[in-house]
Amino acid sequence: MRFYFMNLMVFCMFFSCSDKKNNQIDVSTINVDFSVKRYEADFYNSTENDLPILKKKYPYLFPKAFTDSLAIAKLNNKDEQELFSETQKLYKDVSKLKIELLDLFKHIKYYNTNFKAPKVVTMISNIDYVNRVIYADSLLFISLDVYLGKTHKFYSDYPKYIKENNTKENIIVDVANSIIKKQLVSLPKRSFMDKMIYEGKKMYLLDLYLPIISDKLKIGYSKEKMDWVLANETDIWKYFIEKKLLFSTDTKLNKRFLENAPFSKFYLQNDTQSPGRIGVWLGWQIVRSYMQNNDVSLQELLIIDSEELFKKSKYKPKK
Repeated sequence: MRFYFMNLMVFCMFFSCSDKKNNQIDVSTINVDFSVKRYEADFYNSTENDLPILKKKYPYLFPKAFTDSLAIAKLNNKDEQELFSETQKLYKDVSKLKIELLDLFKHIKYYNTNFKAPKVVTMISNIDYVNRVIYADSLLFISLDVYLGKTHKFYSDYPKYIKENNTKENIIVDVANSIIKKQLVSLPKRSFMDKMIYEGKKMYLLDLYLPIISDKLKIGYSKEKMDWVLANETDIWKYFIEKKLLFSTDTKLNKRFLENAPFSKFYLQNDTQSPGRIGVWLGWQIVRSYMQNNDVSLQELLIIDSEELFKKSKYKPKK
Protein backbone atom coordinates (compact mmCIF):
# COMPACT_ATOMS: atom_id res chain seq x y z
CA MET A 1 0.00 0.00 0.00
CA ARG A 2 2.87 2.36 0.74
CA PHE A 3 4.22 1.85 -2.79
CA TYR A 4 0.78 2.59 -4.22
CA PHE A 5 0.39 5.90 -2.36
CA MET A 6 3.92 6.96 -3.23
CA ASN A 7 3.04 6.56 -6.88
CA LEU A 8 -0.11 8.62 -6.41
CA MET A 9 2.07 11.38 -4.97
CA VAL A 10 4.32 11.17 -8.03
CA PHE A 11 1.29 11.70 -10.26
CA CYS A 12 0.16 14.71 -8.22
CA MET A 13 3.59 16.30 -8.34
CA PHE A 14 4.31 15.54 -11.97
CA PHE A 15 1.17 16.75 -13.71
CA SER A 16 -0.59 20.08 -13.51
CA CYS A 17 -4.23 20.28 -12.49
CA SER A 18 -5.44 21.93 -15.70
CA ASP A 19 -9.11 21.22 -16.36
CA LYS A 20 -8.83 22.11 -20.04
CA LYS A 21 -10.07 19.35 -22.31
CA ASN A 22 -9.36 21.06 -25.61
CA ASN A 23 -6.24 19.40 -26.95
CA GLN A 24 -5.52 22.36 -29.22
CA ILE A 25 -3.82 24.60 -26.68
CA ASP A 26 -1.61 27.65 -27.12
CA VAL A 27 1.99 26.84 -26.17
CA SER A 28 3.59 29.83 -27.91
CA THR A 29 4.56 31.50 -24.63
CA ILE A 30 6.09 28.38 -23.08
CA ASN A 31 9.87 28.35 -23.06
CA VAL A 32 11.96 25.18 -23.29
CA ASP A 33 15.67 24.89 -23.83
CA PHE A 34 17.30 21.87 -25.44
CA SER A 35 20.08 20.95 -27.84
CA VAL A 36 20.44 18.36 -30.60
CA LYS A 37 23.83 16.69 -31.07
CA ARG A 38 24.60 14.56 -34.13
CA TYR A 39 26.68 11.69 -32.75
CA GLU A 40 26.42 9.55 -35.89
CA ALA A 41 27.73 12.40 -38.06
CA ASP A 42 30.53 13.23 -35.65
CA PHE A 43 31.54 9.58 -35.22
CA TYR A 44 31.40 8.24 -38.79
CA ASN A 45 33.05 11.34 -40.22
CA SER A 46 35.94 11.08 -37.77
CA THR A 47 39.34 9.39 -37.80
CA GLU A 48 41.30 7.52 -35.18
CA ASN A 49 42.91 10.81 -34.13
CA ASP A 50 39.52 12.33 -33.38
CA LEU A 51 38.59 9.77 -30.70
CA PRO A 52 39.78 11.87 -27.72
CA ILE A 53 37.55 14.74 -28.88
CA LEU A 54 34.57 12.42 -29.34
CA LYS A 55 35.04 10.91 -25.91
CA LYS A 56 34.99 14.35 -24.35
CA LYS A 57 31.90 15.42 -26.29
CA TYR A 58 29.99 12.14 -25.75
CA PRO A 59 31.36 10.57 -22.53
CA TYR A 60 28.11 8.63 -21.98
CA LEU A 61 28.64 6.78 -25.30
CA PHE A 62 32.18 5.67 -24.53
CA PRO A 63 32.02 3.25 -21.59
CA LYS A 64 35.19 1.40 -20.61
CA ALA A 65 34.09 -1.67 -22.54
CA PHE A 66 34.03 0.40 -25.75
CA THR A 67 37.77 0.39 -26.35
CA ASP A 68 39.60 2.40 -28.99
CA SER A 69 40.14 -0.74 -31.05
CA LEU A 70 36.38 -1.41 -31.11
CA ALA A 71 35.71 2.20 -32.06
CA ILE A 72 38.21 2.04 -34.93
CA ALA A 73 36.69 -1.25 -36.13
CA LYS A 74 33.25 0.42 -36.26
CA LEU A 75 34.66 3.35 -38.20
CA ASN A 76 36.13 1.01 -40.79
CA ASN A 77 33.11 -1.29 -41.03
CA LYS A 78 31.70 -1.04 -44.57
CA ASP A 79 28.18 -2.06 -43.53
CA GLU A 80 28.03 0.59 -40.85
CA GLN A 81 29.42 3.23 -43.18
CA GLU A 82 26.72 2.31 -45.71
CA LEU A 83 24.08 2.55 -43.01
CA PHE A 84 25.41 5.97 -42.03
CA SER A 85 25.44 7.09 -45.66
CA GLU A 86 21.82 6.03 -46.18
CA THR A 87 20.79 7.77 -42.97
CA GLN A 88 22.50 10.99 -44.05
CA LYS A 89 20.49 11.03 -47.29
CA LEU A 90 17.35 11.55 -45.24
CA TYR A 91 18.69 13.25 -42.12
CA LYS A 92 21.59 15.44 -43.15
CA ASP A 93 19.37 18.30 -42.04
CA VAL A 94 17.20 17.72 -38.95
CA SER A 95 15.73 21.22 -38.67
CA LYS A 96 12.17 19.88 -39.13
CA LEU A 97 12.74 17.33 -36.38
CA LYS A 98 13.94 20.11 -34.07
CA ILE A 99 10.71 22.02 -34.68
CA GLU A 100 8.65 18.91 -33.89
CA LEU A 101 10.64 18.27 -30.72
CA LEU A 102 10.23 21.88 -29.61
CA ASP A 103 6.46 21.68 -30.03
CA LEU A 104 6.30 18.34 -28.18
CA PHE A 105 8.43 19.58 -25.28
CA LYS A 106 6.28 22.71 -24.98
CA HIS A 107 3.11 20.64 -24.78
CA ILE A 108 4.63 18.38 -22.14
CA LYS A 109 5.69 21.38 -20.09
CA TYR A 110 2.21 22.87 -20.37
CA TYR A 111 0.81 19.87 -18.51
CA ASN A 112 3.87 19.40 -16.29
CA THR A 113 5.57 22.63 -15.33
CA ASN A 114 8.46 20.71 -13.75
CA PHE A 115 9.41 19.06 -17.05
CA LYS A 116 12.91 19.82 -18.31
CA ALA A 117 13.60 19.13 -21.95
CA PRO A 118 16.36 16.54 -22.40
CA LYS A 119 19.49 16.91 -24.45
CA VAL A 120 18.80 15.11 -27.72
CA VAL A 121 21.43 12.91 -29.34
CA THR A 122 20.90 11.35 -32.77
CA MET A 123 22.75 8.15 -33.65
CA ILE A 124 22.56 4.90 -35.59
CA SER A 125 22.12 1.59 -33.79
CA ASN A 126 22.33 -1.07 -36.52
CA ILE A 127 18.54 -0.86 -36.87
CA ASP A 128 17.63 -1.74 -33.28
CA TYR A 129 13.89 -1.28 -33.76
CA VAL A 130 13.13 -2.44 -30.20
CA ASN A 131 15.11 0.47 -28.71
CA ARG A 132 14.29 3.12 -31.29
CA VAL A 133 14.28 5.93 -28.75
CA ILE A 134 15.83 5.87 -25.29
CA TYR A 135 14.88 8.53 -22.74
CA ALA A 136 16.98 8.81 -19.59
CA ASP A 137 15.78 11.99 -17.85
CA SER A 138 18.39 14.45 -19.09
CA LEU A 139 19.26 12.60 -22.31
CA LEU A 140 17.20 11.35 -25.23
CA PHE A 141 18.74 9.11 -27.89
CA ILE A 142 17.12 8.72 -31.32
CA SER A 143 18.28 5.94 -33.66
CA LEU A 144 17.74 7.53 -37.06
CA ASP A 145 18.54 4.34 -38.98
CA VAL A 146 15.21 2.90 -37.81
CA TYR A 147 13.31 5.65 -39.64
CA LEU A 148 14.41 5.39 -43.27
CA GLY A 149 10.94 4.62 -44.64
CA LYS A 150 8.89 1.42 -44.61
CA THR A 151 9.97 0.45 -48.13
CA HIS A 152 13.70 0.92 -47.56
CA LYS A 153 15.89 -1.95 -48.72
CA PHE A 154 17.43 -2.36 -45.26
CA TYR A 155 14.05 -3.45 -43.91
CA SER A 156 13.20 -5.95 -46.64
CA ASP A 157 13.25 -8.93 -44.23
CA TYR A 158 11.35 -7.20 -41.43
CA PRO A 159 7.68 -8.02 -40.65
CA LYS A 160 5.20 -5.61 -42.20
CA TYR A 161 3.83 -4.44 -38.83
CA ILE A 162 7.36 -3.43 -37.80
CA LYS A 163 8.18 -1.67 -41.08
CA GLU A 164 4.93 0.28 -40.88
CA ASN A 165 6.45 2.41 -38.12
CA ASN A 166 9.93 2.84 -39.64
CA THR A 167 9.09 6.24 -41.07
CA LYS A 168 10.18 9.80 -40.46
CA GLU A 169 6.74 10.66 -39.10
CA ASN A 170 7.03 8.02 -36.37
CA ILE A 171 10.03 9.63 -34.67
CA ILE A 172 8.05 12.22 -32.72
CA VAL A 173 5.48 9.60 -31.62
CA ASP A 174 8.24 7.31 -30.33
CA VAL A 175 9.88 10.22 -28.52
CA ALA A 176 6.59 11.12 -26.83
CA ASN A 177 5.99 7.48 -25.88
CA SER A 178 9.45 7.15 -24.36
CA ILE A 179 8.81 10.17 -22.11
CA ILE A 180 5.30 9.01 -21.16
CA LYS A 181 6.66 5.62 -20.07
CA LYS A 182 8.98 7.40 -17.64
CA GLN A 183 6.26 9.71 -16.38
CA LEU A 184 3.65 7.04 -15.67
CA VAL A 185 4.93 4.76 -12.97
CA SER A 186 3.08 1.48 -13.21
CA LEU A 187 0.55 0.94 -10.42
CA PRO A 188 -0.29 -2.52 -9.02
CA LYS A 189 -2.71 -4.14 -11.45
CA ARG A 190 -3.74 -7.63 -12.39
CA SER A 191 -6.89 -7.72 -14.49
CA PHE A 192 -7.07 -7.29 -18.24
CA MET A 193 -9.26 -4.22 -17.67
CA ASP A 194 -6.60 -2.67 -15.42
CA LYS A 195 -3.99 -3.12 -18.12
CA MET A 196 -6.22 -1.81 -20.90
CA ILE A 197 -7.05 1.33 -18.93
CA TYR A 198 -3.40 1.89 -18.02
CA GLU A 199 -2.41 1.68 -21.68
CA GLY A 200 -5.38 3.88 -22.56
CA LYS A 201 -4.13 6.58 -20.19
CA LYS A 202 -0.76 6.54 -21.94
CA MET A 203 -2.49 6.90 -25.30
CA TYR A 204 -4.56 9.78 -23.96
CA LEU A 205 -1.35 11.56 -22.97
CA LEU A 206 -0.29 11.17 -26.60
CA ASP A 207 -3.52 12.96 -27.55
CA LEU A 208 -2.49 15.87 -25.32
CA TYR A 209 1.18 15.97 -26.23
CA LEU A 210 0.69 15.48 -29.98
CA PRO A 211 -2.71 17.06 -30.73
CA ILE A 212 -2.23 17.34 -34.50
CA ILE A 213 -0.90 13.80 -35.04
CA SER A 214 -3.39 11.32 -36.52
CA ASP A 215 -4.76 8.42 -34.48
CA LYS A 216 -3.36 6.01 -37.05
CA LEU A 217 0.16 7.29 -36.47
CA LYS A 218 -0.20 7.41 -32.69
CA ILE A 219 -1.30 3.78 -32.44
CA GLY A 220 1.03 2.66 -35.24
CA TYR A 221 -1.55 1.07 -37.54
CA SER A 222 -1.59 0.94 -41.33
CA LYS A 223 -4.62 2.50 -43.02
CA GLU A 224 -6.07 -0.98 -43.65
CA LYS A 225 -5.67 -2.03 -40.02
CA MET A 226 -7.12 1.26 -38.79
CA ASP A 227 -10.11 0.91 -41.07
CA TRP A 228 -10.65 -2.63 -39.77
CA VAL A 229 -10.63 -1.65 -36.11
CA LEU A 230 -13.02 1.27 -36.70
CA ALA A 231 -15.42 -0.96 -38.62
CA ASN A 232 -15.32 -3.74 -36.00
CA GLU A 233 -15.35 -1.85 -32.70
CA THR A 234 -18.77 -3.24 -31.73
CA ASP A 235 -17.76 -6.84 -32.47
CA ILE A 236 -14.46 -6.45 -30.57
CA TRP A 237 -16.27 -5.19 -27.50
CA LYS A 238 -18.91 -7.92 -27.79
CA TYR A 239 -16.16 -10.54 -27.95
CA PHE A 240 -14.46 -9.23 -24.79
CA ILE A 241 -17.77 -9.20 -22.92
CA GLU A 242 -18.96 -12.63 -24.07
CA LYS A 243 -15.57 -14.24 -23.31
CA LYS A 244 -15.53 -12.52 -19.89
CA LEU A 245 -12.06 -11.11 -20.51
CA LEU A 246 -12.36 -7.72 -18.81
CA PHE A 247 -11.67 -8.92 -15.29
CA SER A 248 -9.60 -11.94 -16.22
CA THR A 249 -6.09 -12.17 -14.73
CA ASP A 250 -4.84 -14.53 -17.44
CA THR A 251 -1.42 -13.16 -18.45
CA LYS A 252 -1.73 -14.78 -21.88
CA LEU A 253 -4.08 -11.95 -22.78
CA ASN A 254 -1.07 -9.62 -22.81
CA LYS A 255 0.41 -11.24 -25.91
CA ARG A 256 -2.98 -11.71 -27.51
CA PHE A 257 -4.23 -8.14 -27.19
CA LEU A 258 -1.71 -5.74 -25.58
CA GLU A 259 1.77 -6.41 -26.93
CA ASN A 260 3.07 -5.37 -30.34
CA ALA A 261 2.15 -8.05 -32.88
CA PRO A 262 1.10 -8.43 -36.53
CA PHE A 263 -2.49 -9.07 -35.42
CA SER A 264 -4.60 -9.70 -32.33
CA LYS A 265 -5.49 -13.26 -31.43
CA PHE A 266 -9.24 -13.78 -31.10
CA TYR A 267 -8.75 -17.32 -32.42
CA LEU A 268 -11.16 -16.58 -35.23
CA GLN A 269 -10.86 -17.08 -38.97
CA ASN A 270 -10.28 -13.41 -39.79
CA ASP A 271 -7.68 -12.72 -37.08
CA THR A 272 -5.00 -11.73 -39.58
CA GLN A 273 -7.13 -8.79 -40.73
CA SER A 274 -7.02 -7.25 -37.27
CA PRO A 275 -4.20 -5.07 -35.94
CA GLY A 276 -2.13 -6.00 -32.91
CA ARG A 277 -2.56 -4.24 -29.55
CA ILE A 278 -6.33 -4.15 -29.93
CA GLY A 279 -6.66 -3.97 -26.13
CA VAL A 280 -4.53 -0.82 -26.10
CA TRP A 281 -6.74 0.76 -28.73
CA LEU A 282 -9.90 -0.19 -26.81
CA GLY A 283 -8.50 1.12 -23.52
CA TRP A 284 -7.76 4.38 -25.33
CA GLN A 285 -11.39 4.70 -26.44
CA ILE A 286 -12.63 4.03 -22.91
CA VAL A 287 -10.35 6.70 -21.45
CA ARG A 288 -11.42 9.16 -24.13
CA SER A 289 -15.06 8.44 -23.31
CA TYR A 290 -14.35 9.01 -19.61
CA MET A 291 -12.77 12.40 -20.29
CA GLN A 292 -15.66 13.42 -22.53
CA ASN A 293 -18.28 12.48 -19.96
CA ASN A 294 -16.62 13.73 -16.78
CA ASP A 295 -15.40 17.17 -15.72
CA VAL A 296 -12.03 16.10 -14.33
CA SER A 297 -8.43 17.25 -14.55
CA LEU A 298 -5.58 15.31 -16.09
CA GLN A 299 -4.24 14.66 -12.61
CA GLU A 300 -7.54 13.09 -11.58
CA LEU A 301 -7.55 10.91 -14.69
CA LEU A 302 -4.12 9.52 -13.94
CA ILE A 303 -4.88 8.48 -10.37
CA ILE A 304 -8.43 7.15 -10.75
CA ASP A 305 -8.96 3.42 -10.28
CA SER A 306 -9.52 1.61 -13.57
CA GLU A 307 -12.82 0.00 -12.53
CA GLU A 308 -14.24 3.34 -11.39
CA LEU A 309 -13.02 4.98 -14.60
CA PHE A 310 -14.71 2.30 -16.67
CA LYS A 311 -18.03 2.72 -14.85
CA LYS A 312 -17.97 6.49 -15.25
CA SER A 313 -16.75 6.39 -18.85
CA LYS A 314 -20.18 5.40 -20.18
CA TYR A 315 -18.26 3.80 -23.00
CA LYS A 316 -20.30 2.46 -25.90
CA PRO A 317 -18.78 1.16 -29.15
CA LYS A 318 -19.44 3.36 -32.17
CA LYS A 319 -21.91 1.66 -34.50
